[in-house]
Amino acid sequence: MERVLEYKIDAKYDGMSVITVLKQHFCMSTKLIKDLKKYCGGLQLNGGHIRTVDFVKEGDHLVVTLRDNASENIIPKYIPLDIVYEDEDILVINKQPYIPTHPSMGNYENSLANGVMYYYISRGEERVFRAVNRLDKDTSGLMAIAKNSYVHARLSEEIYEKELRRKYKCIVCGKVENNGTVDAPIKRAEGSVINRIVSDDGQRAVTHYKVIEGYKEYTLLEMELETGRTHQIRVHMAHIGHPLAGDWLYGTENHTMVNRQMLHSCYLRFIHPVSGRELKFQNEIYGDMRDFIEKVSQKH
Repeated sequence: MERVLEYKIDAKYDGMSVITVLKQHFCMSTKLIKDLKKYCGGLQLNGGHIRTVDFVKEGDHLVVTLRDNASENIIPKYIPLDIVYEDEDILVINKQPYIPTHPSMGNYENSLANGVMYYYISRGEERVFRAVNRLDKDTSGLMAIAKNSYVHARLSEEIYEKELRRKYKCIVCGKVENNGTVDAPIKRAEGSVINRIVSDDGQRAVTHYKVIEGYKEYTLLEMELETGRTHQIRVHMAHIGHPLAGDWLYGTENHTMVNRQMLHSCYLRFIHPVSGRELKFQNEIYGDMRDFIEKVSQKH
């Protein structure tokens, strides 16, 4: 699959090299630039082939062609997708709970990646599956998927630079009285592939939380991630004594009303890497979370 980017050289790049334009205007990584050089016609100036070491003039027409092949190790399978937004570069999906983002050992066909690959192929598109903000299997809500390596790299950079904003809503055990921040490093627990723990020698992890509504035994919170560690919200809330309702991995309570951790990705905001537009997406919590809130509200 090809994605063509075009740029009329501005006066500020007059006399500069192509690689300077690629790095400064397009914000391309060295790896992506190396990939472009592998393909005939990957870089063209005024209709002709050009090298990255060549120079440009104001008014020149630079064309960059990105190429992708399909993810050969992901089996396409029809899975209903709730597509919130789509353009030539990005998919935003409202992910259902109980479905993992990627295939795994023993589960090669029932992941979001399988469904997205089926969707691409049904449209005659060869693409690699590239999740921008990966959600746990049982976490529902908004997920961004990049359609090419350039956009994926740029959005990953936005996460690193804290320009891509992610907010979640979750229901935690116990009464949380005030808004707050958890700044506690996280690492993988020794001897486990899945479990994460708070540890001084872990990677820095910061979670901001705001109280939305309180119930006698539970609290609905809005969370905003400053970093993006695996299981960050779940680990941090358990660390401060308020594990997520339904979290069998980090919680201690035996929940009979829910089958998953009560966590939903409710807000995404980022700058489109190609158009430069600010995109914002927001949705409501998933149905089982609403049902849980209704039950605990009636209970008290």
